[in-house]
Amino acid sequence: MLQNWNDLTLDARNDLVFAGRNQDYGAYELRRAYNKRVTMIIGGVILFSFVLFGLKMFIDNAGKEVDSSVDMSNIVVDLTPPPPEDEIPPPPPPPPPPLVEMVKFVPPVIKDDAVEEEPQKLQEDVKDVNVGTKDQEGEKDLPVVPTEDTGPGEATAPEIFTVVEEMPEFPGGAMEMMKYIQKNIQYPAMAREAGISGKCFLKFVVSGDGSISDVNILKGVAGCPDCDKEAMRVVKSMPKWKAGKQNGRAVSVFFNLPINFTIK
Repeated sequence: MLQNWNDLTLDARNDLVFAGRNQDYGAYELRRAYNKRVTMIIGGVILFSFVLFGLKMFIDNAGKEVDSSVDMSNIVVDLTPPPPEDEIPPPPPPPPPPLVEMVKFVPPVIKDDAVEEEPQKLQEDVKDVNVGTKDQEGEKDLPVVPTEDTGPGEATAPEIFTVVEEMPEFPGGAMEMMKYIQKNIQYPAMAREAGISGKCFLKFVVSGDGSISDVNILKGVAGCPDCDKEAMRVVKSMPKWKAGKQNGRAVSVFFNLPINFTIK
């Protein structure tokens, strides 16, 4: 009984609550017609869903219907297999290499008066001929490749090491080098205004006399070529280093150095 009394749509409860009041409109009418309206709405939704479902089935079936007026008897299907493709002949073999004139190598033998010696070829006759296991006539029109003559006075370039027993060092050590860079580096104005920062990796050669040469950028600061130029300028302006040594001898050594550009 208590549950029914709490139901706002209960007619007995509404008659008691709205006794002596205008019952033609307002809350009294809404509560009495609530169940009817809800039933009509649910029925309308179900009916609308059935109509949409039926319309969809009708459209799907209409698309699958086949026009019986089309004559299919005159359609011919060719099931003949395609002709075999022409086989591509293999490429011709490469021409044999040209014959090179060769002279048979004759091993030394003990001289015997009873055996007739084969005439030996003079050194002048075979100085420009290859030595092989048999005599062979070569092609006479082969081009002669000239040999490079470096000349008696030309000196070879000194070797540049990557790792040596004693690596080259800035005067005073690594801390002094960092102080030198911080003191002499000039942050590009355009990079500072744009807020560009990053690290520039350089590679250079510390020669046997301590001088710096061949300064190159391994990886520059993204979007700031002026930072790379400034880093190269500072490295080239460094004083002479303590040269690296290998086996007690001063040698040229590659050195990698990162320079960090940070806006403080």
